[in-house]
Amino acid sequence: MVTVVTTNDLPGYEVEEVFGEVFGVTVRSRNLGSNIGASFRSIVGGEVGAYVKLVTETRDHAVARLREAAEEMGANAVLMMRFDSSEIAGSMNEVVAYGTAVRVSKK
Repeated sequence: MVTVVTTNDLPGYEVEEVFGEVFGVTVRSRNLGSNIGASFRSIVGGEVGAYVKLVTETRDHAVARLREAAEEMGANAVLMMRFDSSEIAGSMNEVVAYGTAVRVSKK
C-alpha cells in the first residue's frame, strides 16, 4: 500500500528516492435526479447530500488512482498530496489528486 500524506515529509521515515510528480484523475457526471434535487435545495437551502456523496467518492477514486500510479513508478509513498477540481460542461466534476512520488524507508 502506498502511503499518501499532505505534508512535506513522513515523520520517522527518510526519503531514499524521488520519482517526481504523480497524479490520479477522475471525471464523474451528475445524474438527472441529483441535479433536480440540487436545484430544489438551492431554493430552500441546506446540504445537498447527493453532491456530497459524489464529491467524496470522486476524491476517493482520484486518490486510489494516485496510489496506483505511484506504485507503478516504484514509489511506496506520495508526499505533498493536493486536490484540484473543476467543472466540465456544467454537468461533470473533474478531480485530480497529485503529489510527489517517493520511496521511503524507516529511519
